[in-house]
Amino acid sequence: MTQPSAIVIGAGIVGLATARALAVKGYTVKVFERTHKAIGASVRNFGMVWPIGQPGMLYDRALHSRGIWKEMGDAGAFWYDTPGSLHLAYHQDEWQVLQELYELFRQERPVELLSAREVADRSGAAVQQHLLGGLYSADELIVDPREAIAAVPAYLEEKYGVQFFWGKCVSYISDNTIYIGNEEEHECDVVFICSGADFETLYPEAFAAHPLTRCKLQMMRFAAQPDDWRIGPALCGGLSLIHYKSFAAATSLTALKQRYEQEMSNYLDWGIHVMVAQNGRGELTVGDSHEYGTTLDPFDKEFINTMIVNYLNTFARFKDARIVETWNGIYPKLTNGETDLFFSPEPAVYVLNALSGAGMTLSFGLAEEMTAFL
Repeated sequence: MTQPSAIVIGAGIVGLATARALAVKGYTVKVFERTHKAIGASVRNFGMVWPIGQPGMLYDRALHSRGIWKEMGDAGAFWYDTPGSLHLAYHQDEWQVLQELYELFRQERPVELLSAREVADRSGAAVQQHLLGGLYSADELIVDPREAIAAVPAYLEEKYGVQFFWGKCVSYISDNTIYIGNEEEHECDVVFICSGADFETLYPEAFAAHPLTRCKLQMMRFAAQPDDWRIGPALCGGLSLIHYKSFAAATSLTALKQRYEQEMSNYLDWGIHVMVAQNGRGELTVGDSHEYGTTLDPFDKEFINTMIVNYLNTFARFKDARIVETWNGIYPKLTNGETDLFFSPEPAVYVLNALSGAGMTLSFGLAEEMTAFL
């Protein structure tokens, strides 16, 4: 029998995950990417696979995605680490939230509630002054997104025969055929559009019917740490507790957010919460902020980076704190609270998008779920 064929448009994390899911189902897969390598939000993030931030079924999806990341890493496709994460508390209300989360999570997740001394044993980077304790989770996996996103295509080519076409902008789709300009066309059985923050090139009217916006985040990278010094788990300050949906289960979170609104309203205004992860070369990725709008200012704001660093210094110290790079990333987000967008603008054409900043964490699991009907 002839194998069914599929085309995926976009080689960011969602496109790569979709290409893999289709190949696993037995499709011959071609991926078309308008640039000559992935340069969007998929390479401009922490590289964190972050199950702890996901509630309910999304936690299971995150664990499934984590397993796929690990499978690829174990095959030698790219470096990865499984240091887990450590949320730190320096105020009694933060500590109260962490204690509640521990009691809520402990039956189903690999979490530990650590004293200040136990935190010091896990991380030499955690500031000890005024530290009350921390919540450690063993689930979190780290990749370097620049290396991993660049390496996955070769892995998919070798393992599944997926073909990649770089520098090819698909401008039109009709009757199971994609068109690249006026001279190149490719037929297939199904098309998946994974176009990230580009809502305008393909089916703009269909995208406009959905509650989509864009989110801009500012991030930075610190120098590789000397003497192979490692920070241990990915570190998070208290502001991260009001950012992730899974933490909303803590009854004390409302009071914590009210204090932040009173004392740190400027941080909330710019959507700042601060985390740090370390890559295989020892470099530290730090961020981030959140600005929303359909059209966003392309210029970084120095004061936002300063606010991020100032808050970082309240809970983490490093051997080398030199900033070597800064950047911003833009990803699509649904304004109705949904965690992903899946629709079909015409027969055999599907859009998978808008993972709202959780692409590294959820894409591989989501792609398998969204292609299961084929």
